[in-house]
Amino acid sequence: MQSKNRHRFGGVWRLAITLWVCWSLSFSVLTQASQDVIEIYDVSLEASEPPEASWLLSANFKMELSSRLEEAVNRGLPLVFITDIEVSRPRWYWFDEKSVSQTQTYRLSYHALTRQYRVSTGVLNQRFDSLPEAIGMLKRIRRLNIAKKSELKPGAQYEVAVRMRLDTTQLPKPFQVNALTSKDWNLYSDWKRVIFTAPVEPAK
Repeated sequence: MQSKNRHRFGGVWRLAITLWVCWSLSFSVLTQASQDVIEIYDVSLEASEPPEASWLLSANFKMELSSRLEEAVNRGLPLVFITDIEVSRPRWYWFDEKSVSQTQTYRLSYHALTRQYRVSTGVLNQRFDSLPEAIGMLKRIRRLNIAKKSELKPGAQYEVAVRMRLDTTQLPKPFQVNALTSKDWNLYSDWKRVIFTAPVEPAK
């Protein structure tokens, strides 16, 4: 009788351990996934006033660097983030008409001599005293010129798509190998898609 109880208790104990391990792994995966994803919201287009007459994109991003990425930046390793922007017009009879396809590159780096962080995009360089301030710069796009106003037809409906990703191909070779096996380096967003109707200008 004692042998049966011991056997039954052992089975229950093994089941409890198995369930606990499965729960721990699931929680770990969910926690890690939440750290590896960039969220995009508040995507909008607006027209600039003449003489520029362009379409300007604004968006906000929610993102955090893992401790490993923060350590890499603080040790002098630049991180390159790429924002992809597409504007297309759906057509029921054929493929969507792609009106805009643009890539914006941001380079996050740390300079030990000045003890400052730098975010560079094109010819623009901005310096920050702390890493959170520098990341704050990466979290927003404000009135980015993406197209001439004439490229979108008044009254037509368009799909605006935006995504951001850490470009691991621009890392040194040893880090590219790590990026293939470690989720710490897989920082990205899905495409954020919003519908936009180009306004019709009132007749003069």
